[in-house]
Amino acid sequence: MTIQRETMPYDVVVVGGGPAGLAAAIRIKQLNADLSVCVLEKGSEIGAHILSGAVVDPRAMDELLPDWRDSDCPLAQTPVTDNWHWVLTKGGHYAVPHALMPPFMSNHGNYTASLGNLCRWLGGKAEELGVEIFPGFPAAELLYDGDRIIGVQTGDMGVDHEGNPKPDYQPGMNLTAKYTVLAEGARGHLTKRVKAKYDLERDCQPQVYGLGIKELWDIAPDKHVPGRVLHTQGWPLSESESWGGGFLYHQAGGQVALGFVTALDYRNPHVSPYEEFQRWKQHPAIRAILEGGKRVSYGARVINEGGWQSVPHLAFPGGVLAGCSAGFVNVPRIKGSHTAMKSGMLAAEAIVEAITAGHEGTQLDGYEATLRESWIADELKLVQNAQPLVAKFGGALGTVLAGADMWARYLKVNPFGAMAHHTDAEATGRADLYQPIAYPKPDGVISFDRLTSVSFSFTNHEEDQPCHLKLTDPSVPTRINLPRYAGPEARYCPAGVYEFVDVPGGEGDAKRLQINAQNCVHCKTCDIKDPTGNITWVAPEGGGGPNYPNM
Repeated sequence: MTIQRETMPYDVVVVGGGPAGLAAAIRIKQLNADLSVCVLEKGSEIGAHILSGAVVDPRAMDELLPDWRDSDCPLAQTPVTDNWHWVLTKGGHYAVPHALMPPFMSNHGNYTASLGNLCRWLGGKAEELGVEIFPGFPAAELLYDGDRIIGVQTGDMGVDHEGNPKPDYQPGMNLTAKYTVLAEGARGHLTKRVKAKYDLERDCQPQVYGLGIKELWDIAPDKHVPGRVLHTQGWPLSESESWGGGFLYHQAGGQVALGFVTALDYRNPHVSPYEEFQRWKQHPAIRAILEGGKRVSYGARVINEGGWQSVPHLAFPGGVLAGCSAGFVNVPRIKGSHTAMKSGMLAAEAIVEAITAGHEGTQLDGYEATLRESWIADELKLVQNAQPLVAKFGGALGTVLAGADMWARYLKVNPFGAMAHHTDAEATGRADLYQPIAYPKPDGVISFDRLTSVSFSFTNHEEDQPCHLKLTDPSVPTRINLPRYAGPEARYCPAGVYEFVDVPGGEGDAKRLQINAQNCVHCKTCDIKDPTGNITWVAPEGGGGPNYPNM
């Protein structure tokens, strides 16, 4: 059957309504108001799929919208006033003096806020400038003219589980463009294809990731200190020789944003990042803050942790990568919004320059060259070995070496060069080499089960639609992953999407992998951590997924 699709031409199509995509759209209109720009956002609204700590460095905001502090911008509500870093032991903790850290690790002058609300505000600014924003329209496919990208196709609506049109079927649209900006966030599904097609990672290290799991709590007023920022490391991941850490930020409205990041290069396949987060909340120092409070939201998302050496080539015929699609997170600072926005602005400037010169669909190598000479590069080079040193030497010694390396680079010395990475999938060890972990049952007060938590993400998918979690080989989960790795799918997912269930009428203890795709919070962990690389995440029907408030 030939599907008739509407075509809508634009000068620029931006995929992703996060900080990078919105900054790109705003900057294009600032430079040339006559250019037509649209932003596609797969969430039900701008901000619905945005999840971050977040403590934001305002450097890019100052460049993009210099008067933001004097406006109703939600970022301006809560400047950082108090900064702590704790190393946790099982029953206690000790503070790391800030004097031991390089000056660039300070949070002085930063702000803590909901990144989702900041994106909603940026979306309003973009629309004021004439940017067209389409929430609920995921970019499902790339459009090509020969070897160059000429836009994207949005996903079809009203397709049943078997792929057949339902009575309310609506075909996706073709949005054509002179240039396309991929700003999908970490592990974007179109970015993944573009990297492979154009071999964008030929000269860089593989990207590695952490899984960030976050909750919002209303806490007792006498415990709330607006602007207080706390980071932790050590327990409980130290018990499984894994790496990561927690955060707890006192934000506006009597709320704290708290969460836990587990580096996905952990070797023990029995580790459950979700359960490690629940354990972390039960630490006496963390529990003391939460007791008497109430959880109001939950979510999860992966974070780029590869650093500067994992940044791929950024330009290809007809388009560019920006933001976390490329991987500009400063890992030890746990910040990437400012670098994402700056990359979007630099992409915008290169696009406007090209269109003004009469070009269309060219490869914008000037964008890449400019970015690699920008303050993004200066900042990320200072910290590029923090993650690989910890990965190689472990949490205790690795942290000391990472600190020494950052100090040395700050003082213009480079002792280690640029260290290498291994993919998170290949880091996973055989189950028989590690002891299973007996995680405590949730108490329903501080710690919770996964399905209850998913209900606090307000996730919704139309159940009768094609599964957006694709198995390359359906036999792999039970033929390889279950016997060799003890079925890690059931543990690395923070939303209970994957579970091994008995085969009805099967012989002995025969199992099959059940995929509860309606639970998916779009964190992308399965696309990254599956030890056989057997799972591919694709965009579900538009508007599906979490609906995060204030995250």
